[in-house]
Amino acid sequence: MSQTSEDTPEKGEQEDAGQSCDCSLAEEQEEEDDDDSGEPKVCRVCGDKATGYHFNAMTCEGCKGFFRRAMKRRTQFSCPFQNSCVITKNNRRQCQACRLRICLEAGMRKELIMSDAAVEQRRALIKKKREIRKETQLCTAEEPTLTLEQESIICELLQAQKDHFDLSFSGSKAFRPMNRKSEHICSSTPLSSPKDESQDKGVTTSLNQLSCPCLGDKEDQTQYRSKPTVFSMLPHIADLSTYMIQQIINFAKVLSFFKGLMIEDQISLLKGATFEICQIRFNMLFNDKKGTWECGPLTYHMDDAAHAGFQQHLLDPLQKFHYTLRSLKLHDVEYVLMQAISLFSPDRPGITHHEIIDKYQEMFAMILKSYINTKRSSSDHSLLFPKIIACLTELRTMNEEYTRQVLQIQDIQPDVTPLMMEVFSNNPE
Repeated sequence: MSQTSEDTPEKGEQEDAGQSCDCSLAEEQEEEDDDDSGEPKVCRVCGDKATGYHFNAMTCEGCKGFFRRAMKRRTQFSCPFQNSCVITKNNRRQCQACRLRICLEAGMRKELIMSDAAVEQRRALIKKKREIRKETQLCTAEEPTLTLEQESIICELLQAQKDHFDLSFSGSKAFRPMNRKSEHICSSTPLSSPKDESQDKGVTTSLNQLSCPCLGDKEDQTQYRSKPTVFSMLPHIADLSTYMIQQIINFAKVLSFFKGLMIEDQISLLKGATFEICQIRFNMLFNDKKGTWECGPLTYHMDDAAHAGFQQHLLDPLQKFHYTLRSLKLHDVEYVLMQAISLFSPDRPGITHHEIIDKYQEMFAMILKSYINTKRSSSDHSLLFPKIIACLTELRTMNEEYTRQVLQIQDIQPDVTPLMMEVFSNNPE
């Protein structure tokens, strides 16, 4: 029989490409098995390069398409040469009858040909699987994970906080007593003014050595005298603040990244970040249901800060900050990384080695971001990182005002401790 238009190479290849998914799952498995052998595959009909098992026989794409069309269209072929033609790659279009005969002899089976509807259904299924596979690979490639180095840094920070953040406030017994009364009372205050030259020298030496005086020393207590008090809670709040500062200094001293810095940069970082780290730690103790800070056996209200002399234009945004940060329900890791980001701020006054400190801050920020993306569900972490950074920015805006008010309070009532004065004096933001 003469060559028909349906079997031209162009049309045959187009139909084969469009319906390449016609083979059964079993055929695909056989094809994979053949691929593993490493041997060249030859079409059992025409001798061309085979692409796999199609309709139960190893064939090329051309013979696969020919067999499908022949079976679907039920065309009657006849051979002009006694049905004994030898079919090759070059002459396979010349005798369709012999080509079909050899297809059947090679084992190709009509019942394995899928209907047009089944072909479309399977094509849609394959497309869907490809999209799912692509999305899975994309998610796997982009999913952030914590490296071993990041895990090690987190462990170091958590251990430092555990060792140097007394959640039970066991040292509170040495604090000067609370007095929430509004009227003036007598309280213990240091005899020597913070302007005293010998005291300033001693405190500077203490901070330069990054060591802290302990509260409640008998020798210190003998130097107190009675003085009329304007701010009834100031002595107690000053001791509380000093206790927190001591722990923050000790926290920083054990961090490997901090210890490697120049002593001048260490001092500048501590003076700049102390207020911020204090507030981050206080937030871990904040009860947002009651609006109180639960510090071991002691409970504080924002009014206590007001009775210590602090003014509302600091206390109002500070209280809002604590409610906002607490609403994020941070993990301990996120809290301690916030402290590290605050501590290693390269733009503090007096910093000389900006680049290395900036590198450390960026590192801690990336660890925080990776931790959030790794440990939080997708619904939790979408905006958590920028919200934490916004809280840190808000703290920076309050830092300068806090320093100004501490110095103003000290001028009115010198109950602020020497360590507080050393940390917060000459510390513009």
